[in-house]
Amino acid sequence: MTLARRRSYHSEPSDGAGGAPLSRLGGYFLKDVILTPEGYKQLKGELDRLRTEKRREIAERIAAARAFGEIAENAEYDDAKNEQMMLEHRIAQLDERLASARVINPKEIDTSVVSVGSVVRLRDVDAKETIEYFIVGSAEANPVERKLSNESPVGKAIMGRKKGETVEVATPRGSKLKFKIMEIKAA
Repeated sequence: MTLARRRSYHSEPSDGAGGAPLSRLGGYFLKDVILTPEGYKQLKGELDRLRTEKRREIAERIAAARAFGEIAENAEYDDAKNEQMMLEHRIAQLDERLASARVINPKEIDTSVVSVGSVVRLRDVDAKETIEYFIVGSAEANPVERKLSNESPVGKAIMGRKKGETVEVATPRGSKLKFKIMEIKAA
């Protein structure tokens, strides 16, 4: 089951920071979660594991802690109940992310401009180094795997830009970096 919703970035209000569009839910605007098919599958897998295996493990810990006797002064019971609360919070968080997910179809990625789902080769103009990033939504970002969020400073600066363009990115410390877009391809 894929929750791919087809709409453009301009069809609904945006977060105002060049990020994802916002969806209305109960009078409130929620930011869409942009996912690649791989990212959707990973979140869905985590949710399934938490709902089955992890819930069962915690229920067993609670039952074992109850067997120790008095619940009021039982640290193991309190610990298990706190873990259960955190687990249920994570499950609710994943449910919300998946419900508002917009899955990117790799076949529909426009390689003439940088977008979520693109693989972009950037050249750091000053350091004269080239690096390749996979542009993903913030829920999938992982710098170690070179998955760059579309909402990160560099991601925002290159979104919608074309091959050959040079962009300037302000770092959190106030310095500026220059990147030239060398190549854009679909993931």
